[in-house]
Amino acid sequence: MSGTMKLGAVVLTMGNRPEELRALLDSVAKQDGDPVEVVVVGNGSPLPTLPEGVRTIELPENVGIPAGRNVGIEAFGPGGSDVDVLLFLDDDGLLPGTDTAELCRQAFAADPKLGIISFRIADPETGVTQRRHVPRLRASDPLRSSRVTTFLGGANAVRTTVFQQVGGLPDDFFYAHEETDLAWRALDAGWMIDYRSDMVLHHPTTAPSRHAVYHRMVARNRVWLARRNLPALLVPVYLGVWLLLTLARRPSKTALRAWFGGFREGWRTPCGPRHPMKWRTVWRLTRLGRPPVI
Repeated sequence: MSGTMKLGAVVLTMGNRPEELRALLDSVAKQDGDPVEVVVVGNGSPLPTLPEGVRTIELPENVGIPAGRNVGIEAFGPGGSDVDVLLFLDDDGLLPGTDTAELCRQAFAADPKLGIISFRIADPETGVTQRRHVPRLRASDPLRSSRVTTFLGGANAVRTTVFQQVGGLPDDFFYAHEETDLAWRALDAGWMIDYRSDMVLHHPTTAPSRHAVYHRMVARNRVWLARRNLPALLVPVYLGVWLLLTLARRPSKTALRAWFGGFREGWRTPCGPRHPMKWRTVWRLTRLGRPPVI
């Protein structure tokens, strides 16, 4: 059955890493099995010359990461329906192995309830996987695969039926936590998420705070995430825990000011449609090792 699964890939780029983008596309082209159809979305920037067969979309402005990836999804038909699985890959990443696509086909064919796979991100120079790139609380062993409750936005594979059932990424998030929003909706619909250490994306080690909007977006979207998805009783618990964790990390005054600005913005602005998860989903998340209060 895995051989009949059709794979596509969505790559979002700002057009500022043409050499890395070309290397990524070459690594996708080298995957074993049937060719992976690729769509590259230029997020508010013109695209460089790309390999023959790669489809391109140039957006007139930067619409943010989730909205840009949603454009890529729809390029494969409504909810990505022209393919069975979509890979989402950072434009400065690289697939070092040629078997990643085939491993995806096998995993999804073997488990009909598997909706999302999160790849392992490793630094190409050191081979190290940052703790924050292991999407679970017990992250000390990045080589251990497991069921998880969220996934990494630029290194994953999603069964397109998930998009057709629960919708795409939340456009208005722009950056940060859009993956967890989709993950919670998918889990609430009965899908499972796997972290697979054998599916690797090489990506240079970076700090998320390199993005100028990081602290504000993280705080605002954390509030939106809770307001959209959690039962009312858990919203203040979840946000209270994250407030304490943020203070415990002792960010700079500038970062803390931006964080509190985003936190207030999250309460004062529309968060999008609210669909609180079922209590049985709360229990599933808890059994998977990450109750939705942290």
